[in-house]
Amino acid sequence: MTHGAVSASWQRAWAELGLTADASLRDRLLAAWSEPHRRYHTLQHLRECLAHFDAVHDLARHPGEVCLALWFHDAVYEPQRHDNEQRSADGARERLLQAGASREVADRIHALVMATRHEAIPCDPDAQLLVDIDLAILGAPRERFDEYERQVRLEYVHLTDGDWRAGRGDVLRGFLARPAIYSTPPFHARLEAVARDNLAYSLAKLA
Repeated sequence: MTHGAVSASWQRAWAELGLTADASLRDRLLAAWSEPHRRYHTLQHLRECLAHFDAVHDLARHPGEVCLALWFHDAVYEPQRHDNEQRSADGARERLLQAGASREVADRIHALVMATRHEAIPCDPDAQLLVDIDLAILGAPRERFDEYERQVRLEYVHLTDGDWRAGRGDVLRGFLARPAIYSTPPFHARLEAVARDNLAYSLAKLA
């Protein structure tokens, strides 16, 4: 997705909420996604998410909210902290309220960002769509999946190889143990089998 397309997605999301897009807020978010310590949670990931969303835009009940949740979902990312999603969600709600969004809309976007903690399979349809988009990387072609794994390892360079293998293995086995990795029909049909193959391949490498 080009820079122009990224900016267009920002404008469209705010218009769908009936609010005025703030270019300075967009630029601050883009700067956050460009922080030098990031390797996977970068503009590449944001662009990939927004491109996936463009393809399924009409499936969202509140498309502007889903799109803005994607913009904010990794706005705060520090690999050695465990409250990144909480801080990102809190920031999103604050910015939405400042921009004139209703409390209901701001709270829904907050909940969407929190769903990217991936602690449970979401029940809300928009959260299901958002989470499927965030997890689409697991079903990426093998070359991109390998790149993703290298990028994530670099973000956790502070961990020893043993700690990395143990922690990463737990995460991957958790996804494989789910009845379905993807909750929405388009993502399940297109990516489920590929994602399971990629996860099994990754676990074999960790072993």
